[in-house]
Amino acid sequence: MTSNLIWILYRSDSDTAYKETLNCKKIIEGYGKKVTLSEISNDTENLNQLLSESEILPEITIVLGGDGTVLKAARYLSPKKIPILSFNVGGNLGFLTHDRHILKQENFWERVSNNRFNIQKRMMLEAIIFTEKKNKERIIKRSFFALNDFYFRSCTDEIAPTCSLSLEIDGEDVDKYKGDGLIFSTPTGSTAYSMAAGGPIIHPSLDAIIVSAICPMSLASRPIVVPPKSRLVIKPIRDKKQKIKLWLDGSSGCLIDANDTCLIKKSNHSTSIIILDENLSYYKTITQKLHWASSLSDNNK
Repeated sequence: MTSNLIWILYRSDSDTAYKETLNCKKIIEGYGKKVTLSEISNDTENLNQLLSESEILPEITIVLGGDGTVLKAARYLSPKKIPILSFNVGGNLGFLTHDRHILKQENFWERVSNNRFNIQKRMMLEAIIFTEKKNKERIIKRSFFALNDFYFRSCTDEIAPTCSLSLEIDGEDVDKYKGDGLIFSTPTGSTAYSMAAGGPIIHPSLDAIIVSAICPMSLASRPIVVPPKSRLVIKPIRDKKQKIKLWLDGSSGCLIDANDTCLIKKSNHSTSIIILDENLSYYKTITQKLHWASSLSDNNK
């Protein structure tokens, strides 16, 4: 470790995360490090402020919360190439986090200080929203980054609203989707919304983009996995009266107007995840989180 500055970001609505933050701060300061604390909530403008006001960036950032807290932090920290060490405190499944009990180990920060860890690079996606003028000039309206996924869903108040979207991949028309929406996922996000929609689980060491329809109205609609260099263009079908919204990692993105086009591609940024256990198995993680191993054990009884 070469920097004396460590950031701790904690889930704002969790008293447990805040208490663990104070304990963690005390331990780290015992190693002569300077610690800056900041909460993470649905309103993450405080992270923008923290980054803009900091003359020196931290060597690493510790994130205390669930996967959602890590996802929010990653969108801000990844462009700055700041590694994330996360612990599941007050969160749910925790595919991206370490067990909180590691925080009770007196030597856990010594391991970090001595660089006794691995860093995994996780692919991210970028979504660029632009509108096309009559002279075919493209004007970029917004851009977003996501570690897990982007998805499009209707935002109307109708009883059963549907999305009608066209998909083009690398300049070729691929399909027109009608249903509840469309998900574009990284391998990291393959165990999230995409999996719930019937998409495949992909090892996070691979780079690929998963396209999964949400409750499609056609039995022919199936998930598809495309190479990481693919450029995916999504457009609302204009003759349909619909309000469509883009979401990123479960957080609100923006409305997609009828004349808008969205380009989704692999981001130039990646998220650096610190792994303390050098022998940690991805397969062990998913069998534990998805209860596969327990199911196999039950069947063998």
